[in-house]
Amino acid sequence: MKILVTGAAGFIGFHTSQKLLARGDEVVGLDNLNDYYDVRLKLARLEILQKSPNFRFVKLDLADRSGLAALFAAEKFHRVINLAAQAGVRYSIQNPLAYVDSNVVGFANILEGCRHNGVEHLVYASTSSVYGANTRMPFSVHQNVDHPLSFYAATKKANELMAHTYAHLYSLPVTGLRFFTVYGPWGRPDMALFLFTRNILAGKPIDVFNHGHHRRDFTYIDDIAEGVVRSCDRVAAGNHAWDSDAPDPGSSRAPYRLYNIGNNQPVELMRYIQVLEECLGRKADMNLLPLQQGDVPDTWADIEDLQRDVAYTPATPVEVGIRNFVDWYLRYYKDGGPADPKVTNLG
Repeated sequence: MKILVTGAAGFIGFHTSQKLLARGDEVVGLDNLNDYYDVRLKLARLEILQKSPNFRFVKLDLADRSGLAALFAAEKFHRVINLAAQAGVRYSIQNPLAYVDSNVVGFANILEGCRHNGVEHLVYASTSSVYGANTRMPFSVHQNVDHPLSFYAATKKANELMAHTYAHLYSLPVTGLRFFTVYGPWGRPDMALFLFTRNILAGKPIDVFNHGHHRRDFTYIDDIAEGVVRSCDRVAAGNHAWDSDAPDPGSSRAPYRLYNIGNNQPVELMRYIQVLEECLGRKADMNLLPLQQGDVPDTWADIEDLQRDVAYTPATPVEVGIRNFVDWYLRYYKDGGPADPKVTNLG
């Protein structure tokens, strides 16, 4: 298949593109290469992808309506995996309009491209952040999610609503994937594991929010990418048992589906840090701080629908995933890495 992967130079986009290329798909990778974090890392990911003859890179912003329309018309993609977005809970408090441009306007342009060019299936990234003020665990796609706690989460919830509308109006099959705290090699420098590793190696303290009482459904990047590819292969279909008197948020009569992709095993943040210390052979000096604005204390993914529909269960333990990250980090940042990023995201 010819598949468009947006955000191909990003963390999840890079790993997803690798999986598609490994099985013989033709991948057109789109990215705007913005400077939200170190562009050198994005270029290094692209350099690896461009070694495949089945990969082509297009530098383009999702908000460029005419440019995106021209790309869709010229390429006639079979399927689209939209992973491009302005990420980060905390940065959305500082710069909300960046999220409107990328996550709302950009996603509308993706939907229009799919609608007008016969795309068979659109898979798009959502986030566990949409669960917001919900406290019933584990989080299920069948729960109502109308109380986001960050603007980032609100834009992702908007994506789910927009996608449903296009599924209903135009019979465009759409699948939304709610990712739970993704980590692993080639990760984003603004994420907690990256910052913790850098500061511990440099002998600097790490900022631990909510006094370390977070619990997160940390999900290894290979598990995420495998879930994305399997979801892409399973074209969304309408749920004929859907009841408008008791509407199920996770499906519809339209060809619309939502899935959580998480490890289904929440881990205490302090245990996560302990494993990192063991992998690095060093202890962390911790600044214990209050819960940050926009954060949620705990996440835990109900993945029953994912298991049933795509026959896949993410299962990489943090002991393995963190070791793989540390091994990659030590190889890649032989000189200690570039300057510290300005924001931290636990995810």
